Amino acid sequence: MTTPADDLPLTLDRASAVPLAVQVADGLRGAAGSGILRRGDRLPSSRALATRLGVSRTVVAAAYDRLHAEGWLGGRQGSGTYLLAAPAAAPATPVPQPSETEPGGLIDLAPGAPCAAVIDRAAWRRAWRAAADRPPATRRDRAGEPAYRSAVAEHLLRHRGLAAGPEVTVLATTGTGAAVAEIAAAALPPGATVAVEDPGYQRAVGGLLAAGLRVLPVPVDDGGLRVELIPDGVAAVYCTPAHQFPLGSRMSAERRVRLVDLARERRLLVLEDDYDGELRYDTAPLPLLAALAPDVVVHLGTTSKILSPTLGAGWLVAGPEVAAAVLAHRDRTGTAPSPAGQLVLAELAAHGDLAGHLRKLRRVMPARRVTLLSHLTGLEVLGDDAGSHVVVPLPDAAAEQAAVAAAAARGVLFDGLVRHHLGEPHHFGVALGYSAASESELAVAARIAGECLRRS
Repeated sequence: MTTPADDLPLTLDRASAVPLAVQVADGLRGAAGSGILRRGDRLPSSRALATRLGVSRTVVAAAYDRLHAEGWLGGRQGSGTYLLAAPAAAPATPVPQPSETEPGGLIDLAPGAPCAAVIDRAAWRRAWRAAADRPPATRRDRAGEPAYRSAVAEHLLRHRGLAAGPEVTVLATTGTGAAVAEIAAAALPPGATVAVEDPGYQRAVGGLLAAGLRVLPVPVDDGGLRVELIPDGVAAVYCTPAHQFPLGSRMSAERRVRLVDLARERRLLVLEDDYDGELRYDTAPLPLLAALAPDVVVHLGTTSKILSPTLGAGWLVAGPEVAAAVLAHRDRTGTAPSPAGQLVLAELAAHGDLAGHLRKLRRVMPARRVTLLSHLTGLEVLGDDAGSHVVVPLPDAAAEQAAVAAAAARGVLFDGLVRHHLGEPHHFGVALGYSAASESELAVAARIAGECLRRS
């Protein structure tokens, strides 16, 4: 393959004392070392490269001669000049990856992944093709694609009982964590304090901290967030009332009413993260906080748990003041969620494929849960019959660490509860997801999980 002259990242400093031919040779050598040029690539002709660089052809010919002499280049009669070898690149510094995103070949029982195996691949391909058929946009709509926002509004009405109206606005986001960060930067006072569930979703905490806010951990129990422990002086509360992450409980109706009353009394903003509220198998979910109190609640949702993080799409439903603040923040920073995933979701919704997928999930996921629970006999298991994970409590941090290590040694990824705490850890155990693994992998991993946890 011939590398076009315009594709070579070569720049010349004509004020430098280094001869131009040497600069060209150094640039080509660097391109080979970085992988831009690869062994066997054909270089542009000396005339083409000279024209591209604005130098005489003799400069490029001298550079090629230099690299010929060093053994990097070779000529083929009537064919041109080729790269014979490449200098060794400097060793890259390895970037440590968190286990939740890089299982390292283990069977993944960590929570937070969707059941992508049940996606109708024909419908998936059809939606991507239809999205690609739209003409390329010249500007992005900072609120999100209109078709996507309409699809989300319909989805929330049908599956979560949240009716969009003049008192709330649906905005597209790139996901829950990004939405929390946007609200923190756009709608909360600088340096404000936000009460968060503990244990809880640490990426939301990270978004708040990155915006310069203070976070205050508030304990949770089997009734969800301990609303009575929310102190004075906080500007907002972040919570997961439909399915507390990671413990899996549901905020009681009494506490929901108390939280709404508290928000109105103290003029707080409640950030309701409904990350997998569509996945309920035992009873109908309690009403969303946003449906109870759209004046003080911002509702957050995502496609990454019900479909795939490939879409990079979520949503935010808020009152006019918060929505306007978020849009103004996007305008100031030049940011907006990518439309590609939004268009795919809109296509899936328009043809009934999204609703069909959710129906399929509600059939498949309970059976997966039963598979996991069948191997956890004799162990305490926490969490409602909802979502895609359960929690097995353990007596202390040492037992949790031992269970995680024992499972990893046998090829299974667990997620310990300690890392989900902001304050001093007080819940110990493992959260076990049953959505990411294939059915055959789940059967094997569930057996290993039961054995490791019983020993711990």
